[in-house]
Amino acid sequence: MQENKNTEFFNRTSVRKHTERVSIALNESILQKFGKELDLWDRAHLMGRPARSAADFVIRRYDLPISVDKYLEIAKNEFFEQTRQELLKCKLKPGAERLVKHLYNNKIPLAIATSSKKETYALKTENHQELMSAFHHSVMSPDDAEVKRGKPAPDVFLVCASRFDDKPSPEEVLVFEDAPSGVEAAVAAGMQVVMVPDPQVDAEHRKMATLVLGSLEHFKPELFNLPPFGDDF
Repeated sequence: MQENKNTEFFNRTSVRKHTERVSIALNESILQKFGKELDLWDRAHLMGRPARSAADFVIRRYDLPISVDKYLEIAKNEFFEQTRQELLKCKLKPGAERLVKHLYNNKIPLAIATSSKKETYALKTENHQELMSAFHHSVMSPDDAEVKRGKPAPDVFLVCASRFDDKPSPEEVLVFEDAPSGVEAAVAAGMQVVMVPDPQVDAEHRKMATLVLGSLEHFKPELFNLPPFGDDF
């Protein structure tokens, strides 16, 4: 692994929360209205994409007779409350709290790069404010003027890295992801990426990651020249 790895940041939406399933269920429900079914490959392809990009993909892939704006309107009007309740119930993935606190206590800069909009992000973090205080900053690509393109483009990670005080180079940044589009974005940004994929993500969509783990509980910081877990963990 590369030396002098001193910066860490997370896609909080994808890695530490079970929120991708909410998004997938939303797309499945809309497709069902048109008598169509979301296949497994497309589930993986949609993970981590911004809402507009995901809507455009589904419309093109399944030849839906509606515009992106209409798709997003359906999603908002018919499923917002259901989604809201699910997001408020989001739980941290195993090992996430331990890892975040360990890195924060060792003064490793942390940030969040997410495809969520501000209102969605607020719901996801509402019950985790203490942990969120460990992060230096957050970048929400749909609402950030500097992020011109969503994942799998590298923009959100490059913008996020640029806002650290020490302005780390891409090779000094380690990204944690579970979405294939996020892994692709991190690699395109020139960063190393640890993937903790959803079980539905096939081997083909895991190949670009620097390291693939079944759980954050299995992560060993020293592999990336980060302080190892101590006896307190």
